[in-house]
Amino acid sequence: MTRFLDLPTRSPKPRSRGVTSVLDRGLSVAEVDALMEVAGESVDLVKLGWGTALVTGNLDAKLARYRDHGVAVTFGGTLTELAIRDARIEPYIAWLRELGISHVEVSDGTIELEPERKRAIIARFADEGFRVLSEVGSKDDTRIMAPYRWVELIQGELEAGAWKVIAEARESGTAGIYRADGEVRMGLIDELAHALPVERLLFEAPRKDQQVWFLQRFGHEVNLGNIAPSDVLSLETLRLGLRSDTMLPESPA
Repeated sequence: MTRFLDLPTRSPKPRSRGVTSVLDRGLSVAEVDALMEVAGESVDLVKLGWGTALVTGNLDAKLARYRDHGVAVTFGGTLTELAIRDARIEPYIAWLRELGISHVEVSDGTIELEPERKRAIIARFADEGFRVLSEVGSKDDTRIMAPYRWVELIQGELEAGAWKVIAEARESGTAGIYRADGEVRMGLIDELAHALPVERLLFEAPRKDQQVWFLQRFGHEVNLGNIAPSDVLSLETLRLGLRSDTMLPESPA
């Protein structure tokens, strides 16, 4: 494609910065093909939400499509939590290997896990060769955790072997790093940015106003997750300043 504008430079795939993680709630193979045709270069990671991987009728075909386009797949953290709850981590690891899955999400948004045990589980998956995305924050919007505690937990999980730590927001963007109305908890984010390497964080940002806020705060290569398939191109234009929300008054250096 001819480039006649001076746009920000995007890291090439496979990316570790500027990651776009998409939430697949149950796409058909045809819908995956359409997404990859239109926006495959902008998708880095796809999460098959919750426990949908166990009930979808097109899992193998879907995984093959994503793999062909250089898109990593992880299953929802809820599925890992169920494996932990039922003491089924070994069979879960075996199943992930059978499917060729290289990324795994470790969360405790629903079950209660002591931080030491969660770190041990993260280390276990990392030692097995998985890229671990751990998740910090509750899905319950009434549970507010102090910023210093977020920092402690995230630091511990990075040290345990997490590739990225996901800052929880739910698929609705109304919990965790957001208030119940979707407003960003700015003080919390400032604390995280002060104490932690932002490139190791993946902020869930399902709403456009949330995406704009993080792009304006951290730049076009911030890692964002829980992106709807229909919003991938919209987010990429926001990253590149091709929408008025993030368009710079002068060309990027």
